[in-house]
Amino acid sequence: MMKEYRTIHEVSGPLMVVENVEGVTYDELAEIRLHDGQIRRCKVLEVNGDRAVVQLFDSSAGINLRDSSIRFLGHPLQLGVSTDMLGRVFNGMGEPIDGGPALLAEEYKDINGLPMNPAARDYPNEFIQTGISTIDGLNTLVRGQKLPIFSGSGLPHANLAAQIARQAKVLDDSSNFAVVFAAIGITFEESEFFVREFKRTGAIERTVLFTNLANDPAVERIATPRMALTAAEYLAFEKDMHVLVILTDITNYAEALREVSAAKKEVPGRRGYPGYLYTDLATMYERAGRKLGCKGSITMIPILTMPEDDKTHPIPDLTGYITEGQIILSRDLYRKNILPPVDVLPSLSRLKDKGVGEGKTREDHAPTMNQLFAAYASGKEAKELMTILGEAALSPTDLLYAKFADEFEKRYVCQGFDENRSIEETLDLGWDLLRMLPRSELKRIKPEMLDKYLPVKE
Repeated sequence: MMKEYRTIHEVSGPLMVVENVEGVTYDELAEIRLHDGQIRRCKVLEVNGDRAVVQLFDSSAGINLRDSSIRFLGHPLQLGVSTDMLGRVFNGMGEPIDGGPALLAEEYKDINGLPMNPAARDYPNEFIQTGISTIDGLNTLVRGQKLPIFSGSGLPHANLAAQIARQAKVLDDSSNFAVVFAAIGITFEESEFFVREFKRTGAIERTVLFTNLANDPAVERIATPRMALTAAEYLAFEKDMHVLVILTDITNYAEALREVSAAKKEVPGRRGYPGYLYTDLATMYERAGRKLGCKGSITMIPILTMPEDDKTHPIPDLTGYITEGQIILSRDLYRKNILPPVDVLPSLSRLKDKGVGEGKTREDHAPTMNQLFAAYASGKEAKELMTILGEAALSPTDLLYAKFADEFEKRYVCQGFDENRSIEETLDLGWDLLRMLPRSELKRIKPEMLDKYLPVKE
């Protein structure tokens, strides 16, 4: 029988101090029973001798210290997992909210899973097709990679996240593919948008959806991505599935972490975020990857809005250190109505070379990718020169590059949120654009490949 304590000493916002406790551990789950029989859940944040500080998942309103009791459950926050999770919608605490039956769990897992042991990691080297040219063609996503999307407030990252979740697939059809989607600290409208999108396109059948709303408690916001990763680990490493985890918005998660840290009166670090923000993000991100001897894999796309579009803000800055690249959305392209507004030049996938080439995508992928990057960069430079010096100052080749840059944005980058391009369509579109430039300018592609894909007309 679990011991009940009636020694709640004080309540301060979401925090409570309990005295004279025995055998209580950090992160342990507890239940508070109010005088009217109501039960509220909380977790242990700190243990100091026989005093424990606990944090409530609900509000502390109506708690009468004299008549309330607390009992510690002996285990941390857990998620019940089973393959029946696919096609279901859960709240941030892992409880079904889609009106369906309760989940029959095969087992219960601690949501604070461990980062993957580096010695047990397998190198990511297989292509994942998202159907989006700027990612597949130029910043290729590889199975087991962590590739964040850096956005700004008001940019359509929610649409892009939904598009990737709908369209992403592994090219060998024999593989089981699933998406775990965690929406952190979003509005009710956004939550409805995701659920509606996935149901409309049938993608919900292979998706596990966790939604934590902006008005839910901050401590639940901290649990939501860990719930999602626990579900992903189960599907990937116990059910041999290839799982794509999309977390949006990591900024809301970091804000919740800051709120809890301030309530605990911890010493703040950069911009008021706790000093352990880097470690905390790393313990989440490092749960993605491939394991030696396991068929399944976890690929992760964390999405974050950069406050004031500032790449040096602690959240994007630290995320960039831990992950393998970044996809950056551009406000300028969005104003030109180019959707999705992916800014190709500062975006980077550090593992793209491992996922392209013959047998994975196509032999011409790497050279055309390099050539398109170079040509677009030259075109952007030519356009800047044109703005400063006028069109007359540009050579005929510069003018060609400037025209190429415009066409590249209009046809390659811009594809809307409903078009799903195969990797072959993306590569063929790249060749089509390169036809605009004289053959002598295509220095990054071998002559024999040019002869094969851009034959000289007689």
